[in-house]
Amino acid sequence: MMQRRLLSPPMYADSPLAASDLPWYRELARRMVCLWPIKGVGTTAFITLFFHAYFYVLHRPAGAVVTMPLTALDHWVGFSPLAFPVYASLWVYVSLPPALIGNFRGLLRYGAWIALLCLFCLALFWFFPTKVPHFNVDWSAHPSLAFLKGMDGAGNAFPSLHVASAVFSAIWLQRLLQAMRAPRGWRLANAVFCTAIAWSTLATLQHVALDALAGAAAGALLAWLSLRRPGRSLAAPAR
Repeated sequence: MMQRRLLSPPMYADSPLAASDLPWYRELARRMVCLWPIKGVGTTAFITLFFHAYFYVLHRPAGAVVTMPLTALDHWVGFSPLAFPVYASLWVYVSLPPALIGNFRGLLRYGAWIALLCLFCLALFWFFPTKVPHFNVDWSAHPSLAFLKGMDGAGNAFPSLHVASAVFSAIWLQRLLQAMRAPRGWRLANAVFCTAIAWSTLATLQHVALDALAGAAAGALLAWLSLRRPGRSLAAPAR
């Protein structure tokens, strides 16, 4: 009996073996219900505070606003009103990593790093304000995009915080899916979804290519720094 206990996998949240005997989809379900009140309230509060800060900076830039230049990539992507649902899906997408984190320490770590990413981009928006060029598009023919343009405006362009947060979330999701031993198809879908969101920022003319590339670099750098020593952040919930 003593030998069997010594050989049995430890049931701790910080152990990679904590859910080794569970199918990945059962671990996914356990992760989603773990700390769900904190996740729901925390995610809602974070997004609310972010929007307050975002629009404050948008309407009160610290200096003259510089117009971002277009590149060949912008002309190649072009305008597509069908990109709006993909663009708007970011707010669901960025909620997925915290939903799948299985412990309080991981939630704190994720929240601190995504907050740092947002503060970094907001600081750039404030001190070096930029905007996208004026595009000759009749926005009244596209009601959804007309609403977006009226609400978000053309400022806070470089770097694209939309792309930065998508890339940051994608990298965390990739590591969480690996920790759950999810099928490779799910990890591929994650990469495709992130790429689609990045494309949508250009196709809706909310950003230009330089904005998107800078945003991707910022998101990737902060995600890499946050996951260099993840510790227990990616571990399964304790049973």
